Amino acid sequence: MQSPMQPPIQQAGPAPGYAGHARDPMAAPPHQAAPPRSGGRHARPGPAADKAQPPAAGGPGTRLPSGPRPGSFGAHAAVVMRPIREIPEAPPPELRFKRRTGLVKGVRELWKARELVRTLAERDLRARYKQAVLGFAWAILTPVMLMVVFTVVFQRVGDVSKIAQSHGAPYPLFSYVGLLGWTFFMASVTQGASAIVSNGPLLNKVYCPREVFPLSTIIVALFDMMIAAVVLVVLFGIYTKAPAETSYIAPLFLVIQIEVALGAALLLSASVVYFRDIRHMLPLLMQMGMFATPVAYGLDQITKEWLVPYVAANPLAAVIDGYRRTLLYGQQPDWQLTGVAALSASLMLLIGYKVFKKLETGIADVA
Repeated sequence: MQSPMQPPIQQAGPAPGYAGHARDPMAAPPHQAAPPRSGGRHARPGPAADKAQPPAAGGPGTRLPSGPRPGSFGAHAAVVMRPIREIPEAPPPELRFKRRTGLVKGVRELWKARELVRTLAERDLRARYKQAVLGFAWAILTPVMLMVVFTVVFQRVGDVSKIAQSHGAPYPLFSYVGLLGWTFFMASVTQGASAIVSNGPLLNKVYCPREVFPLSTIIVALFDMMIAAVVLVVLFGIYTKAPAETSYIAPLFLVIQIEVALGAALLLSASVVYFRDIRHMLPLLMQMGMFATPVAYGLDQITKEWLVPYVAANPLAAVIDGYRRTLLYGQQPDWQLTGVAALSASLMLLIGYKVFKKLETGIADVA
């Protein structure tokens, strides 16, 4: 029995938003919260609160946009039904990485890193000879021992020794001049080929042109050649023979020799990073190259018809012959063969530099 002063008891019905509840389609959805009032929880409404507020979105007097609401099944279905792009096998040509390798820019960067080149060369020299008993004498022993072997073996071969004697040069001097150029090239290539791999810890720590590492090995090999040249002076004194008057032309062949060695060192140092088998092939290639180059014999042993192609493929042949002509024979070098050797050496240096710069981008990741 209900008292007349009590309000009528309302029957409990389903909560709004559940099935069975007849909700006004024009009313705001239950998940939308009312906008918060400024001023905090206990703030008193000001005069602006008495003014009529515009109807909220979704309230009476507004129309909801047609289509699925955010978070409904229809929105997810639209995302799932989008077509999937196929991943191309290669980037399009306009997006491919094209690196410019400017020779002038590379030389400028090398000049800025000249102190690093000097430091690396000094480090290699100290590491090589610091704990050795003979020290720098090892730079002399290699060409001297080879000269002794060539003198004992090839003096028995009449044609080889007579060519040197016909120009008034003893065979030990003849062979040692050739060995000076060859040992420089051999040391530059063998050490320069492993310059990047052996300096792997420095690649990600020091920002510098990567070619400073093979270039430092060229400087070390040139230093060894200067030490070995002391024996050449001693041999001139033993055989009472002075250098020829045309010796001033010899530095020209040193420049060509450095170009050949640097081009080969750049090409092989970058290739060894990706193909480690090259390091095992180098000793065999160096042995074959010594007999393919006129070190123990003269350039006169090569057929004249094949001289130009031979020098183009092996510029060291014209370099060694030029050393002998200018230092021992007192003759002018063969300028035709010298020009072919200079052109071939410059081309080798350019190709080696271009290949090195192309492979330089992945050296730090692979080495």
